[in-house]
Amino acid sequence: MKHIHTRAFVSAKKTLLCAAVLAAIGASTSALAADDINLTWNGITLYGTVDVGVAYQNHGTDYSHDMYVGMEYLVSKNSNKSVTSVTNNAMSQSKVGLKGTEPIAEGLNFVFNVEMGFNPASGSISDAVKSLTYNNGRALSDQKTAADGARAGQIFNGQGWAGLSSAQFGTLTLGRHVTLLTDTINKYDPQGGAYAFSVIGYSGATAGGGNTENTRADDSIKYMYKYENFHVGGLWQFGKNSGSPGDGGQVNVGADFGGLSIDGVYAFKNQSIAAASLSAAQLITPGVSHDSLAATISDNESWTLAASYKVNDALKLSGGYERITYSNPSNPLAANFETIGGYHIAFVNNNAYPRDKVLQVSWVGGKYNFNKELSLGVGYYHYDQNDYHTTVSSGQVVRAPCSDASAGSCSGSLDAFSAVLDYRFNKYFDVYGGAMYSKVSDGLANGYQLAIGPGPTAGSTVQTKTSASVISTAVGIRFQF
Repeated sequence: MKHIHTRAFVSAKKTLLCAAVLAAIGASTSALAADDINLTWNGITLYGTVDVGVAYQNHGTDYSHDMYVGMEYLVSKNSNKSVTSVTNNAMSQSKVGLKGTEPIAEGLNFVFNVEMGFNPASGSISDAVKSLTYNNGRALSDQKTAADGARAGQIFNGQGWAGLSSAQFGTLTLGRHVTLLTDTINKYDPQGGAYAFSVIGYSGATAGGGNTENTRADDSIKYMYKYENFHVGGLWQFGKNSGSPGDGGQVNVGADFGGLSIDGVYAFKNQSIAAASLSAAQLITPGVSHDSLAATISDNESWTLAASYKVNDALKLSGGYERITYSNPSNPLAANFETIGGYHIAFVNNNAYPRDKVLQVSWVGGKYNFNKELSLGVGYYHYDQNDYHTTVSSGQVVRAPCSDASAGSCSGSLDAFSAVLDYRFNKYFDVYGGAMYSKVSDGLANGYQLAIGPGPTAGSTVQTKTSASVISTAVGIRFQF
């Protein structure tokens, strides 16, 4: 099967890249130890982050060598047992990259940025989609940490783009971009997108406008322009490629006035892909490879408004709201195609939303600097899902309202609180420790292992609770250069 051979070849290249990453980090840390210098040569800058630590969850799953979050800090369907483990990227994604600016004419520069995220606890290139393949056919109690994601083992899984920049006319780039929506979410998240302490950092649904694969856009054009206190941006993804077949677009408008910053983003993505592990029945289907996946396909649209206010030098407040609508795709996808990272999609669901699903996400929090070394970040995050449950009556799809945990399409909610202390020794090195409590209720708790029990027949299960919750803690060290 072609996709298996392709992934084997890519895996060999990844091994070489990991060695190069470690060499680059080793060289940079040696240089920083000798002299406090900027790692820039002829307009090209080497930069990176290494983040490792230890985490505990009262109801969790085992560490994943592939998934970039390492552990499931947010309550998840397979959350089940007490777990303590070495992990990575709790506060920031570990990465190494090169960025550059080269003057080519008066007021005009060539710019580029290439970046690879990795998991220092395992030495692997970050590959969320691979983590899903491990759980293929496995019962919830036998699964490891896994989720879909935009970092899918690509060499430049963070970003990879080049273009032109002008102070007068703005910046236009082409390639693989962090989207305008993702930029905005990270900018106004009080926990800075920390995987272990932020719902909208751990889960890419918010930053991806519905699905986490869309936090980055392959084969896209991005434009940004700033005039005095105002800035605007646009992004267009052409789609029609094997990794992301649907087109998409985003528009951003924002402004800064003194301590106040505000941004609004509109985003849409057609034929959006949400990859998932195969069920046991799907896995034994003749002709299906063990590393294939299933996917839900949808057309997504989102509106976001976020703001922050710097009260004084010590305190900054921030928050935001996003409304995401999921619809059945206007152009359904057939099975047997490749999603990002070259992973094979063997099963598709084009009819998950006969009625639109609406997910409303809100968050608020702040960061307080006790002094130049010590800071405290706190955040509250909330999901509100509508009731989009349906049934078939007399051959027609009709509403079947529900507000319990009997189906994932019932109305439901998620609430999470987090706090993290960060102590910075210098501009390169800091240590941190924090915790997050998360709880899902009603429709958003459907199928969660913490909310199901034995059924009336051998091996069957039934929903016995309408909520599930997890407490996660993490401490770690982070080096940035």
